[in-house]
Amino acid sequence: MNIIAISINHNTAPVEVREAVYLNNEEIKNLTHSIKNSFFSEGLIVTTCNRTEIYGIPANQNLSHQEIQNALLNFKSVTGLKPEHFQYFSSANAIKHLFSVATGIDSLLIGDNQIFKQVKDSFQTAEDLNFTGFLMKRIFDSAVKAGRRAISETGISEGAVTVSYAAVQLIEKIFSNLSKKSALVIGAGETGEIAAKHLRERGIGNLTITNRTYERAEKLAENLSAKILPFGNFKDSLHEFDIVLSATSSDSLILTKADVHAAMKKRNYNSLVLMDIAIPRDIDPEAKSIDYVFYNDIDSLNIIVQQNLTKRKEEIPKVEKIIEEELNSFLSWFNSLEVAPTIKNLRDYFEAIRLEEVEKNKNRFSSEDQEKLEIITKRIINKILHHPTVELKKYTESGANSDEAAQKVSIVRELFGMIKDDEKEDEREK
Repeated sequence: MNIIAISINHNTAPVEVREAVYLNNEEIKNLTHSIKNSFFSEGLIVTTCNRTEIYGIPANQNLSHQEIQNALLNFKSVTGLKPEHFQYFSSANAIKHLFSVATGIDSLLIGDNQIFKQVKDSFQTAEDLNFTGFLMKRIFDSAVKAGRRAISETGISEGAVTVSYAAVQLIEKIFSNLSKKSALVIGAGETGEIAAKHLRERGIGNLTITNRTYERAEKLAENLSAKILPFGNFKDSLHEFDIVLSATSSDSLILTKADVHAAMKKRNYNSLVLMDIAIPRDIDPEAKSIDYVFYNDIDSLNIIVQQNLTKRKEEIPKVEKIIEEELNSFLSWFNSLEVAPTIKNLRDYFEAIRLEEVEKNKNRFSSEDQEKLEIITKRIINKILHHPTVELKKYTESGANSDEAAQKVSIVRELFGMIKDDEKEDEREK
């Protein structure tokens, strides 16, 4: 199977290198137009914050990984990258790597569900640009199936593995129904933004954002259909919230124990959840001594994250088994594309010889014996072809190595003169 791929990812390159070759949507379109037909007959580009990968069916049999790599680097005008920054894949290994990406076991955060969606989006983009074909569509279907099975049949995506998500999951354990709760997110930076998105995704009833820079809070609130509270006087409204999640870059505490105590009095001591995911901390840890206050800081949340990461790592062998099963299934299908026609051609070839010889000699037999001649010669042909047919079919039933299968098929076709002139030329060039 002639598919090749290159990858630059978190395993091979530091963040500044990954950033240098990152492709936005417009760049993906332009690069696709550049390499389509000239390099690949069909293909796929996957790019996220942690990886940039190009897969394809070469339009030219002599296409090398280095040429694809150079095309990417020239497109991005990047120099100075080292060979060790890249990974190279061919044939079944290229597909296996894509399955590993789609199932999340090759992610920076093991089991990251986002990468599954990103792979699906990448295929959709490739299809919109007419970069996919018969083979890539089948690869896509298999990759999606592997990803879905990993999510549904294993625990690879269970449990929070980021502090922001761990905070929200812990909140859900305290308040079973978030739709009736109100939350205040203090800080609209990356951490606060992610936490706010998680709260919105988990169905928080009312979401409010406060930030020193009002414009940033305004932008985040608009994206999440949230309210805005001026940073200068947010403490006056603290009692209105069931959940306070703080993630600022302040050098000192922004909520003291006294602030929390005052809010609790106004709340008549209804439960209040405080999630401090800032470094250094935003909320005085002594606030946890107040009745009905549930306080967690980044240290306690990190313990949850590490426990979940350990559980996810334990699920990797199960996912690898799924990948192997789906890869074998794909290879069986792929091998059948060549094996089935070869079996038919082989039988047609022997049948033509049989008919020719029977036709030449049937007049030597009586009418009654001619019928017997037909039966006997057909039985001889069936016995001769039985073992070769069984051996060839094994490649479609066992998911055997596709390169090995292709080699066997090529030998059979050439031995019995079933290989076309252009195929012979291709074989001589390899």
